[in-house]
Amino acid sequence: MTEGGLAISVRGLRKSYGTVAAVDGIDLDVAPGEVFAVLGPNGAGKTTAVEIMAGLRYRDDGDVAVLGEDPRRAGRGWRARIGIVFQLAMDRGFELTVRELVRQFARYYPQPRDPDDVIDLVGLTEKADARARSLSGGQRRRLDVALSVVGHPELIFLDEPTTGFDPEARAQFWTLIRRLAAGGTTILLTTHYLEEAEALADRVAVLAAGRVLAAGPPATLGGRATASACVSWDAPDGRKTIRTQSPTLVVAELAGSTGGELPGLSVTRPSLEDVYLDLIGASR
Repeated sequence: MTEGGLAISVRGLRKSYGTVAAVDGIDLDVAPGEVFAVLGPNGAGKTTAVEIMAGLRYRDDGDVAVLGEDPRRAGRGWRARIGIVFQLAMDRGFELTVRELVRQFARYYPQPRDPDDVIDLVGLTEKADARARSLSGGQRRRLDVALSVVGHPELIFLDEPTTGFDPEARAQFWTLIRRLAAGGTTILLTTHYLEEAEALADRVAVLAAGRVLAAGPPATLGGRATASACVSWDAPDGRKTIRTQSPTLVVAELAGSTGGELPGLSVTRPSLEDVYLDLIGASR
């Protein structure tokens, strides 16, 4: 762990490509066992930041500690403690079966998980003897996860893992992530899907133009929990809406004035999407 017991600690992280600042002074903390989601539009710097934290790309400036070590100088022992799933399914070992591939990767690690247990964990038991080339896109992503977790990593980086998934495949993948998190694995997830972040993450960070715009639990991000609520109902002369900090009081007053009936009543606060779009819009 890093100083203060963190799985990941990033301070002032910077990376430029020519005159373009892909990452422009990011600060992030991720606690052990946490599922942390990084949100942002294309070009926000999500993948570059993940690649630096995973030791796959050099930074220009800043301090990074992952599992207590600087990824730029960490050795093979450190690499055995992390797993990585990239944006696209990897084309590897297509002529091998799922079981053969997972067993092969298990040999690369000092204390691997049982390959058959890993295959069961990612929901590929029925495909264990199928060749990798015969798997669907969603099944190949699950195979990628199997290969990333067979070494029993403490931390997994998932870079937009469900891009292109249909709703059923995405739901199955979410179940897998929850199982990994329940087992104590720390997960850093980048995603374009706000519902994915809300369903899986303990905390989220919103990036734009290489900077962190906001960070916190999905339910409170950007002041979401204390933002004005909208009380809406169907009045005789049409749909009515009131913005208020005291929705319960407003509903009680309306019920009293109408004899207790409020057809079509709804009370809503800003969604994560509302907050995200406001943050991105303000940054632009």
